[in-house]
Amino acid sequence: MTFRTRTMAGIAALGAAGLALAGCTSTAPTDADSDASTLEQLQEKGSITLAINGEQPYSWIDESGEPTGATIALHKQIFQNLGIDDVQVEEVAWDNLIPGLNAGRWDAVSAGMSITPERCAEAAFSDPEIMYTTTLAVPAGNPKGLTDLDSVLESDGDVTLALQSGAIEDGYVDQLGGYSSVVQVDSASSGLETVQAGRADAFALTAVSLAWMTEDMDDLETTDAFVQEIDGVSQIGAGATVFRPGDTELLEAYNEELAKITGDEQAYLDLVEPFGFTAENLPPADLTTEQLCSGDLEDLQQ
Repeated sequence: MTFRTRTMAGIAALGAAGLALAGCTSTAPTDADSDASTLEQLQEKGSITLAINGEQPYSWIDESGEPTGATIALHKQIFQNLGIDDVQVEEVAWDNLIPGLNAGRWDAVSAGMSITPERCAEAAFSDPEIMYTTTLAVPAGNPKGLTDLDSVLESDGDVTLALQSGAIEDGYVDQLGGYSSVVQVDSASSGLETVQAGRADAFALTAVSLAWMTEDMDDLETTDAFVQEIDGVSQIGAGATVFRPGDTELLEAYNEELAKITGDEQAYLDLVEPFGFTAENLPPADLTTEQLCSGDLEDLQQ
């Protein structure tokens, strides 16, 4: 399996300007005029382009310039099994992942993206791959005594909260009624830097990410992991790979290979455990993308 990182010099500008689908010229490696499906075209070329956001330990580019992370490890095996040996990676702003996918700039999104009804209306998600909880990154000693998003909202604006724009934690805050003191950031690393610089008192993100990224930091720590409740309903977080809605054959083939991994706990751990994930992150066999896309989480409560 060969990985190549493609650097896009103007990608930060895209984050500010957005990707307008109308009038956007596709740069996708697949041929829209071909009668072959996307899967067949990718197999013929032997390569696929993935978009990542650079959030550790899901998917990021290491110091040597190579893509790495739990979702990259999953994709390395799955796409190789599908006859696609060369994976090209582009790191982009979170808000551009799905718009760029639908504009044909890449073939799939490898970012552990949470399955939500809003996103399901825009793109097609694989079967659940990774379960996760939430935590807050705070200054060492946790001077504000924060425990979860409720503790932030109850501070009446005394706490400045950093949120990754478009991330599920951003959505949680909106559903909880919004908050008056928020700093929007475009990546996990930016969120941590915002807290380190004193521009925010906390940064909310998935627990596995913040635990991994703050492990060697003396000036930051994380709160205990929590499952956010909204209107008395626990919010189930499950991440998956994202495809274009029309790439049904590619999605189905991917899910078949994914099931061989998620159906075998040791096979799953062999791929994701080096990046801090455990058996607790393995989705239950009866959890489906359709359930999460529906947004009716009450039926999923244990």
